[in-house]
Amino acid sequence: MSLIKDFQAGGIFMYFILATGFLVAGIVFERVMSLYKNHKAAPNDLRTKLLSLIAQGHFEDAKTYLEMSAPGTALARVVTAGLNVRRSGGADEEVQARMDEALSKEISTIDRGTGFLAVFGNVATLLGLLGTVTGLISSFAGVTNANPAERALLLGQGISEALNTTAFGLMVAIPALVAFAIFQNRTDRIVGELTEESSKIFHDLLFRTESRPMLTGKAQNKTQANESYTQQGN
Repeated sequence: MSLIKDFQAGGIFMYFILATGFLVAGIVFERVMSLYKNHKAAPNDLRTKLLSLIAQGHFEDAKTYLEMSAPGTALARVVTAGLNVRRSGGADEEVQARMDEALSKEISTIDRGTGFLAVFGNVATLLGLLGTVTGLISSFAGVTNANPAERALLLGQGISEALNTTAFGLMVAIPALVAFAIFQNRTDRIVGELTEESSKIFHDLLFRTESRPMLTGKAQNKTQANESYTQQGN
């Protein structure tokens, strides 16, 4: 009951702080589910087994292996993008571009929402400070115009509003900033591992396989003519 009374004594800014607290709680829940419960890591020996398949040019078998050994993982989606390009004979630059696009998309998904915790933590602090200022202003304004018998009561109410908004603002801000630090550390570790493994597999595709650059225009016509001449000669 004391907490409810303190909330009611804090004035209108307490409701803004409460709304901020609900937003923080929702983001924390989503981040816990995304970064811990639902996060899937690829097996440690994924690259070793994948290397033997791509070195032999078995890209379809490599995709099947990814789907079976690392289903739903960010690394599998990034590598699959590179395998699709290499299987169709894409050049090294195209493999890199497609893998970079997939990697950027995965990083954006992993990091989504974490930064809002720091924003809402600062907002809660500022709302508490704003409530403190308005509480003190109303307190001193009331004391100025009140008779001596009411001054103590008005001063106490204004100070109570000021301190309650400060306290509730900090109660929201501190957990939000702590959660931001924890989730940001987790995000950086996941992104770092994903980037490192993607880079290793990209270099495997680069050095262990060969691209078949597509010819256009006169070069393509010349190649078709040479193939036709060879067939006629045989």
